Amino acid sequence: MKTQELQLLYIFDAIMTERSVTRAAERLAMTQPAVSNAISRMRHIWNDPVFVRKGRNIEPTSYALSLWDQVGGPMFALTNAVSATQFDPGTSKRKFRLAVTDMIVEMVWRPLIKLLEEEAPGVDVHAVPYTPEGTHENLREAHVDLAVGMLNQHDHSLRSTWLFQGGYVLAMREDHPLAGKKITMEEFLEARHLLVTMSGDAHGFVDSYLDQKGLSRRIATTVNHFSIVPQVLRETNLIAAVPELISQDCGFVNGLWMGELPFEVDPTSLYLIWHARHDRDPGVIWMKGHIERLLQQRWHEIMASPKC
Repeated sequence: MKTQELQLLYIFDAIMTERSVTRAAERLAMTQPAVSNAISRMRHIWNDPVFVRKGRNIEPTSYALSLWDQVGGPMFALTNAVSATQFDPGTSKRKFRLAVTDMIVEMVWRPLIKLLEEEAPGVDVHAVPYTPEGTHENLREAHVDLAVGMLNQHDHSLRSTWLFQGGYVLAMREDHPLAGKKITMEEFLEARHLLVTMSGDAHGFVDSYLDQKGLSRRIATTVNHFSIVPQVLRETNLIAAVPELISQDCGFVNGLWMGELPFEVDPTSLYLIWHARHDRDPGVIWMKGHIERLLQQRWHEIMASPKC
């Protein structure tokens, strides 16, 4: 194989991994025009468009996907063999994208930023929205490097580390008509509910349980982040099932009454998730280790703290 063709495959590999000319250029330490010129050479040599525009993104052609199936694995192995020891947090300019909820950001972002300022001043970390459905695909398509959340689509391409698990409690304002007593299933079903949903789908873990029993509740309002929940509950007659973890946060529960659900649901486990392509990536391994340590440390601190 000619040196020029090998160089094009290297650039092609970066574009397929990142699915972005900008991010591929950053990954390769090249300018965007240089990467664009390389794509032009690919089109000429391989006699195929290779990549086509779709809105602000690019998509590989059928030829590119076929080529990727053949060379993706060998290029990954070759890149790892060459670069497995080339990550130095003190000098790295790498950017990491993590799919997380606002609750996870609240737990670890401040100590993480402090750590980066001290150990890796050139490293950037970007929080991107987490959704149960979309994040797993974003990991496969290399749109994010790591994710923290539930693992409901595990396959051979994804790796994970268990972080912790927690149950759920029922939250409402302190002077709510249902506050201060054991709530019946009938009262629960008749109430107006607030649901936190990252995907926008008005169907959560409680609804999955109710489906099995042939029951349903009224989801009167949905939001896509946890931080707004306390204020909404304090000012309305809505009730909400929230993670047990949140009930340990005095700022969150101030002015709220926290009680038990009228039924038992299995606790939810949270995982740190990454793609198999990063198994030997020293940068991702470094970031993954810090995220895991900070999250578990914060979890133990919260659960051991005095109740509000």
